[in-house]
Amino acid sequence: MEIKQEDGRFYIEDKELVGEITYSPVKDGIISIDHTFVNENYRGQGIAGKLLNEVLSYADRENLKIVPVCSYAKFSFKNKPEIRYLLTENYRKLLEEEK
Repeated sequence: MEIKQEDGRFYIEDKELVGEITYSPVKDGIISIDHTFVNENYRGQGIAGKLLNEVLSYADRENLKIVPVCSYAKFSFKNKPEIRYLLTENYRKLLEEEK
């Protein structure tokens, strides 16, 4: 399935919306990941992870830092230390303090 991008979101469609992840600018150089959705007919196939990876690649390529707002993004950053370099400094510190 092809991941498409338009302003503020990455998504997959296959006659219906399969999944999407939305993001928005917070201020210069910072975006928030606001919402992750996967259609119940497609859950359990790693689609949310693929969509998140697209946002991470986009942020890395554009030199953006991330504030995870949605629960899926928060969970991913908490459990995958290797992607935390993309977090804003204050959010990265919060995660490190939770150890």
